[in-house]
Amino acid sequence: MTFRLRALGALAVLTLGACGSGSDLRPLTVVGWGGSSQDAHRQAYWSSFSQATGIPLREDSWRGGVGVIRTKVTGGDTSWDIVQVETEDLILGCEEGLFQRLDWAALGGRDAFLPAAVHDCGVGAMLWSYVIGYDGDRIRGAGPQSWADFWDVRRFPGKRGMRKTPKYSLEFALMADGVPPDQVYPTLRTPAGVDRAFRKLDEIKPHVVWWSSISQVPDLLGSGEVVMSVTSPGRLVVANRTEGRHFKLNWHGNIYAVDYWVILANSPRKAEAAQLLRYMTRPESQMRLARFIPTGLTNIEANREVGPELKRDTPSDPANMVGALELNADFWVEYGDQLTQRFNAWVAR
Repeated sequence: MTFRLRALGALAVLTLGACGSGSDLRPLTVVGWGGSSQDAHRQAYWSSFSQATGIPLREDSWRGGVGVIRTKVTGGDTSWDIVQVETEDLILGCEEGLFQRLDWAALGGRDAFLPAAVHDCGVGAMLWSYVIGYDGDRIRGAGPQSWADFWDVRRFPGKRGMRKTPKYSLEFALMADGVPPDQVYPTLRTPAGVDRAFRKLDEIKPHVVWWSSISQVPDLLGSGEVVMSVTSPGRLVVANRTEGRHFKLNWHGNIYAVDYWVILANSPRKAEAAQLLRYMTRPESQMRLARFIPTGLTNIEANREVGPELKRDTPSDPANMVGALELNADFWVEYGDQLTQRFNAWVAR
């Protein structure tokens, strides 16, 4: 998932220890998406890890993109150790040698995790989805039930929030145009299918507020700037819990994927980074994460043991996966550049 930089300052040091200057003496540095997901990781993992091990840890946030990591690694910047990445960045970065290959035996073995959470260079951090979110205080009664409803500005007047990327936007456009989830990527692999998706986006473009950070969505909905938005469930559920909001979700046609933890190939803290990976992926650690943010867990034992009340607003609940679409990372690795160029030109028109 790609999110806005969290207003944490440039870096937040969780535990201060005897750290001198220089990359070899700096704290272990972990990089996430910011916002409520990073808050949850801090509460569930990072603070307790530093307290238990005495290893100083600091955090940073980023927006994603393998180019950022490529520049750091090839340019000799060793300021990051562990990074949370999306699937496409994992695939490309592993192929380019930007990430350390993992010792799966030390993590409990590949069989301890959901198959989608296992990769030579990354271990699943969380299973997440993009769904339709709206404010129940503004849309009374039956809210949007599908992407066709999301596109229906007559029935549901007002602006829509959408992520400013072709990824997700094209898939949702085709589903709004009646393409079944299992036919979305076969359709997008054809020039006619891509044209169809952009024609559908043309319909809604005048009504869209584009966001670049998922952290913007609660504010966009809460202020009434948009009446509904593409969103990750966790952001709105946390806002309901902590701010007394009445945001609602519709899971029909959601797109789900796995984020991964990777260790950068040029990290000077590989041993400590591997230790933190083991800590974050243990069943008891992931079960603790579920208390702070609704997210799908990647450790099989954690998924089995966590209570149903903590699965209700996550992709781990089978009811939420009816009619869902798994993000096809291989498709976006193959076609991402050309579709991004076309999408950016289309947005600018």
